[in-house]
Parts: sequence; C-alpha cells; structure tokens
Amino acid sequence: MKIMTSLAALLASASLCHAADISGGVVKIGVLNDQSGVYADFGGRTSVDAARMAAEDFNAKNKSIKVEIVSADHQSKVDVASSIAKQWFEAEGVDAIADLTNSAVAIAVNTMGKDLGKITLMTAPLTTALSNESCSPTGFHWGWDTFSQSVGTASALLQRNEKDWFILAADYAFGAAMTAELDRVVTAKGGKIVGQVKAPLGAADFSSFLLRAQSSKAQIVALANGGMDTINAIKQAGEFGIAAGGQKLAGLAVVISDVHALGLKAAQGLIVTTPFYWDHNAETRAFSQRFYERTKRMPGVVQAATYSAVLHYLQAIAAAGTDNGTTVAEKMRATPVHDAYAPNGRIRPDGRMVTDMYLVEVKTPAESKGAWDYFKVLDKIPDGDTAAPLSASKCPLVKEAKATAK
Repeated sequence: MKIMTSLAALLASASLCHAADISGGVVKIGVLNDQSGVYADFGGRTSVDAARMAAEDFNAKNKSIKVEIVSADHQSKVDVASSIAKQWFEAEGVDAIADLTNSAVAIAVNTMGKDLGKITLMTAPLTTALSNESCSPTGFHWGWDTFSQSVGTASALLQRNEKDWFILAADYAFGAAMTAELDRVVTAKGGKIVGQVKAPLGAADFSSFLLRAQSSKAQIVALANGGMDTINAIKQAGEFGIAAGGQKLAGLAVVISDVHALGLKAAQGLIVTTPFYWDHNAETRAFSQRFYERTKRMPGVVQAATYSAVLHYLQAIAAAGTDNGTTVAEKMRATPVHDAYAPNGRIRPDGRMVTDMYLVEVKTPAESKGAWDYFKVLDKIPDGDTAAPLSASKCPLVKEAKATAK
C-alpha cells in the first residue's frame, strides 16, 4: 500500500511539474484568417473547425495538457492582422497562430512571431518568401507554396506540349511570387509567357483581363489568384468561351470548395496541383468523413493542413514537455509528420514542411459519382519536387544547419 501511495504521489508530482512547463496552464492557439472576404471559404471558419478537431484528437491521448483555440478575422488587411497578432501574443497568452491566409499578412505575422519567439503555422499562404528571406526559426510553412503550385502544374502541362502561357495574377505578394515562379519554369522548359496582367484583390469584373488573355491566343491561361477571385475569373472565362475556343485554364491556387461553388459544368477540365484530396485513400476518407459530419462539407487543402500543423505542434509540446516556442520548434523539425494530410511529411531547416503532392484534373459531370467527387488524380509528385531546392535558399537557417552538420 505504501508503495502504491508513493507511486501515486510521484505521478501527481510529475503531472504538476509537467503542467508548470505550460505557460499560463494552457496551450493557446489562434486561427487568424479571412472570415468575411474573398478567402472566407478558402480557409475561413472551417479552418477553425479543423484546428479544434486537432486539439480534440490530441487531448484524447494527452488529457493533462489543456488546449484552447481562439480565432479572428483579419479581413486580408496587414494592419488588422498585425494588431490582432500583437494583442494575442503579448496580452492574451497565445502561443501559436495558424492559417494566416494572405501572403502579405503571413509575412508580417511570421516576422512578429520570430521577434517574440512565438510559433506560426502557415497553412494557407503560398509565397515562397516564408521559407526564404522571411523565414523564421519558429515559423512553419505547411505543404504548399508558389513553387509547388507553379512548377508542379506547369511542368506537367509543358510535357503535354502546352508551351504558350498567359498569366492573370492577383496584384499582391502571392500573385507576384507565383508569376515569377511561372516565368522561370515555363521559360526554362522551353515555353513562353506571351502576356500577363495584374488584377486587384476582390475584383468583381475580370472581363478586360480575360479579353486580353483570349486575344493572346495562349494555350494556357494561368490563374494566379485564389478564393472568390478564382471563382469569378473561371465563371467569366466560361462566359467569354475561352475554354470552348481551345484555350485551357490552369488554376494555381484552386481548392475543392472553389470547384463546389463553380459546379462541374463550369470547372471541368481545370488542371490543379494539390497536396490533399479527401477521396484519395482510406485514411483521407476517414478524416474527411469526420470533418464532414462536423461542418457538412469536405475538407480542402487549407482545412486539412491546419489540422495537420496544429496536431504536429501539440505533439511536439507533449514530447518536449514545454510550450516554449524555440524548444517546440526544434522538436517539430526533428519529428516526421504523419497524418491524413501528410503521410510522409518532413520539415526542412527553412521551416518548409514537404510532402507528396498530386496533379489532378476536375472531372466532367458524367465522370462524377456525386457531390464532392470532383478530382481525378493524374500523377503523383514526390516531395522532393514540391519545394525549391535548399541549394537555392535565401533562408539563413539553411546555412546554419549546414554549418552545424559539419
């Protein structure tokens, strides 16, 4: 009896010590994204649901660590996002911020997290700056970026002899980065950029931009935008008969909710590169069914990535025994990522989480078996081809890792 009593006391003491390593007694994660604008369906409130699913799954095995999920709408405005992030980090005890839809917002918040030693889990923005010149020892870019979306899609289409390209890009950091990547890969592989235009965020009328694309006679019209901008551009492209005239649309930041909003009649034939599709295998289907029961929609790339990143972060806290940002970041980098989103994920020194991706084509109405059955997988893109090589990195963390390895 005395032995059992002593053991119970020891376990209780260990539990209290463990809890003492969690600042404020709770791990607090903020999901900061667009919940009312053009990207509201891209991540939005269902990204918050994904983070809560990750917290619940973690707590099912780690009941001693309390987790709280908070959220806010940054309205795709850098000043609004920065104000919220500052309040969260400095006054409200938030340990990590996830999602961060919008590249300019992500860069600003990631920089703040770097200065404060706080974790950023960037699951929605695509700019490669986040793992290059704007990289952070506590910042993680999850799964996709402008390199994966442009190089993956362009390489596959160029192999099909689709050489002439026209780019319709969003007029902010993401669009600029995507245009630069496309220009590089298309030119390097023997293709040609025959024209490009920049459209403001939230534009309702893409007619002038699409007419220029149509008159260019380009084989591929690449849409380097996202959310409602992509949906509106595809709808209006159909009205102008761009696809009917023989030109093909390539959506470089298309998520499944975009296709759902468009319908297969408008979206059929669209070529997309994605790290996640809900109906890809048994594991993705099981996760997605749980998400559907909660939200009445299938998860897209951003929701699945947010779940993955938040779960990996929490698992690293449990393994490290602390929520100290620097310590947890080191544990995250040292631990492989394995879940429905990233069955073989790994985090590079620059904070980029890489995993296999897939080239998919949107099905025709006749090919689909029903709601959300939208993609057919054309090819698998191995993880080594989904991110820019570290040899070309501008991230100082890469040089530090190489020096340490020596």
